[in-house]
Amino acid sequence: MRVTEGGVELEVPGEQTEGIEESVFYNPRQELNRDLTIATLRAFRKREGRAGSYLDAMAASGIRGVRAAADDWRVTCCDVNEEAVDLARRNLERNGIENASVEHRNVNALMHENMFDVIDLDPYGTPMPFADAAFSRCRDLVCVTATDTAPLCGAHFNSGVRSYGAHPQNTEYHTEMGVRILLSALARSAARFDVGIEPILTHATSHYVRTYLELDRKATAADASLEQLGHLSHCEDCLHRETEFGLVADPLDVCPNCGSERLLVAGPVWLGPYRDREFVTAVREEIPYTFGTAPKARALLETIAAELDEPMYYDQHKLCKNWGLPANAMDEFLADLRAAGYDASESHYGGTTFKSDASVGEIRAATEDNLV
Repeated sequence: MRVTEGGVELEVPGEQTEGIEESVFYNPRQELNRDLTIATLRAFRKREGRAGSYLDAMAASGIRGVRAAADDWRVTCCDVNEEAVDLARRNLERNGIENASVEHRNVNALMHENMFDVIDLDPYGTPMPFADAAFSRCRDLVCVTATDTAPLCGAHFNSGVRSYGAHPQNTEYHTEMGVRILLSALARSAARFDVGIEPILTHATSHYVRTYLELDRKATAADASLEQLGHLSHCEDCLHRETEFGLVADPLDVCPNCGSERLLVAGPVWLGPYRDREFVTAVREEIPYTFGTAPKARALLETIAAELDEPMYYDQHKLCKNWGLPANAMDEFLADLRAAGYDASESHYGGTTFKSDASVGEIRAATEDNLV
């Protein structure tokens, strides 16, 4: 069947009712991801005018490559699946794209033989088997999607340890746990090649994590990235959490808020900012209303730009349940926090999630009068 997205027309397989889904070739649920990718590429090209070559490392139907080429990037599409390669070639031809090529091979081998300004990793599952090659052979920007959120978030603990070389923990802020576990693993991968990373846009949406990493190819930059890593201690009883920078863990023995010894330790996690506010605003301006997900994408970016840099969000409903108190409207809840002198912002992880520089105990003291 044929679909239209972002101004290009594609041939894609029809939905399969038995066996493995053919969404590996075209997943309509990833349109937001692709719209944000094109807007990010547009904003990044204005930031780094030299960037011109783009590798769609897992081409599938070729949709990302076609859309990037339509925006005048010099595109290479790659896929190990012969059927996907044929489909990508047909879709490039269908749209009259001449500034693109398609490679039928293992993308790690392709990356080791060629340099690209932008490399886009969007595999099924973990991106880590491709990260080393990407960081060793990319000049400017590595774009990464991870769809294995259960290992990232700690729900599949052993798998998370194997894939990401870290201890994730399944907490009420499990989504951001996944974001920061992923960024930690990517920073450590890049550092092996004396490359530093700066996450200029990151979001967790619809069971995947997506991040865009601007690269600085210097050993000192790699050292600076590693300085953004640390560990987190989490109290299972009162939901207090504390973070500490450093690759060597020094976890809490006793919760300073409630005295509990039931503490979880996660790490190494990325504790630095995971987006550049000005860049996120610039990306938002590059989303035309002709994009299919424009309202959702623009709203998402507006929330991300306004988020505090505090690691790990709070969930108001989880806190109130733990306190045995009813939740009130989020606007009122956050207003109480600000009135008490704390910073607070909504977060993009869900309607009841927020970020604050206040501790759990301080949040309760600032808000409980209006929760009863």
